[in-house]
Amino acid sequence: MKSQSKILLIFSTIILCFLFLLIHLLNVKPIITYSIIYISSSIIFIFISWLILKNEIPFSYVAGLVAVGILLRISFVSINPIGSDDYYRYMWDGKVQSAGINPYLYSSNDPSLQNLHSETIPKFVNNPDMKTIYFPLSQWLFYAGYSLSGEAVWGYKLLLLIFELITLFALFLLIRKNKIPDKFILLYALCPLPIIQFSLDAHLDGFGLPFLMFALFFYLDNKKILALIFLGLSFSIKPVGFLLLPILFFYEKKLPEKIKVVFIPAIAFSVQFLPYIFSSNPFESFFIYAKHWTFNGIVFNIINSFIQNNQTTRIICGILLVICLLPFIFNKMDLLHKYYYSVLLLLIFSPVVHPWYIAWLAVLLPILPIWSGIFYVGLSSLTVFTVLSYQLNGLWKEYPIVLMLEYIPVVAILIYELSKEKNVFTYGGKKAVS
Repeated sequence: MKSQSKILLIFSTIILCFLFLLIHLLNVKPIITYSIIYISSSIIFIFISWLILKNEIPFSYVAGLVAVGILLRISFVSINPIGSDDYYRYMWDGKVQSAGINPYLYSSNDPSLQNLHSETIPKFVNNPDMKTIYFPLSQWLFYAGYSLSGEAVWGYKLLLLIFELITLFALFLLIRKNKIPDKFILLYALCPLPIIQFSLDAHLDGFGLPFLMFALFFYLDNKKILALIFLGLSFSIKPVGFLLLPILFFYEKKLPEKIKVVFIPAIAFSVQFLPYIFSSNPFESFFIYAKHWTFNGIVFNIINSFIQNNQTTRIICGILLVICLLPFIFNKMDLLHKYYYSVLLLLIFSPVVHPWYIAWLAVLLPILPIWSGIFYVGLSSLTVFTVLSYQLNGLWKEYPIVLMLEYIPVVAILIYELSKEKNVFTYGGKKAVS
């Protein structure tokens, strides 16, 4: 590694650390500090990514920088979320279960749960008239977090930290399995998106990523049953991994293997509902969310600006997504690239794209260091303007200019990557995935 590049990488990492340190130090209007730091650190991340892709980095440096990423995560374990109030729903669901109550039976403002109310919850729970949206595995993790620390944040965040460490370990195994340079693990370890969305704002998607990464690792290691079980468990946090099913289905040549691809993840996902399905409807709020919620979806917003009909636009986006996915499913690309572009297309066509959803793409960057994903992960920080407006003015508003700044570079890079197909499979002239 050249001395100039070494200095730039170390200096950029120091700036990144300093920015995150400011979150601890500046308590006046924390959402303003949060917004500035999120955008600034994301821009620096794009520059750091360029340094990582451009230079050979000794393992000792990689290990040291991964340790920095871990320490940044640890520093937020006891800090209350700033950019999101989702955590209060997690805390409430954990408290409900600790009282021996099925979390799918009541909305948080139901009078039947009045005896569980405190000064914090369910006062700060968003959409208190809705029952919980989260699947049973998530519910058990909420219960574990609440059992550790009650209404303090550290118990739940400690669990998230452990899962983040497992994600990094799974990425290391995948990198070594595919003979990819160790340096690329820094594309996740130093990425501001998981640090802010998981370690600070405590979004539960961090629990799903290690399941997905181990599903990929075990499948590539020819331990397919174990891989499919882990894939089903990843659905239990968010169903993004569902995109792997058609890819794996057509990837397998024999009918018995195709059947396994369908049924093993389905069983691993479905069995967790047995304690709840006969006394409640665990999918009630999930279907409401899937039917009505919108945010930060570029194709959805463009189409809906003409049609002005939420449901019709959703159907059109779904059809367009399937049409765009089909060439990738049947393409001769390797398995990992097929999945990467499937996730990216899902996010582009989805009506709801919160930045923590993009973590399901960010986690693929160490094994697929592709610029479309790097820019998407970095530019998604611009969505913080909506959060800033909401917390300062009580107005949840999307800004068309933010959508354009976020998506135009990503789509342009994506088109370029696909037009230069040989570059999709390479970095620096070497094959990325064998």
